[in-house]
Amino acid sequence: MKNDQKYNIKVQVRTAYLQDQSDPALEQYVFAYTITINNIGSVASQLVSRHWIITGGDGETREVRGLGVVGEQPLLKPGESFEYTSGTAISSIAGSMKGSYQMVAEDGFHFSVEIPEFILSVPRVLH
Repeated sequence: MKNDQKYNIKVQVRTAYLQDQSDPALEQYVFAYTITINNIGSVASQLVSRHWIITGGDGETREVRGLGVVGEQPLLKPGESFEYTSGTAISSIAGSMKGSYQMVAEDGFHFSVEIPEFILSVPRVLH
């Protein structure tokens, strides 16, 4: 079996604007994102760290690195999934996030999983 099939993690993202936590007068727009991580490969793998690139509509970019997600380093056996919700704030009505998860398979193989870019947008702003 090829490595890309053995070590295959699928990432899905849903976002929500948190109006009650945002303050447009202070240029603070808060978003929640829910991520589902599915191990569709054939080897159990553990998410050990994350790397985010967060870009506001004004072009301001910041990077976030850390261990695990929401205080956990989930181990996903083949066919298992893990879902979590987190959040971020940006200083514009729209922006985006992308990044990667660093994984370690139970056989010791280290690999990275791309988190595809997703849009953060106040409702009724982008068409």
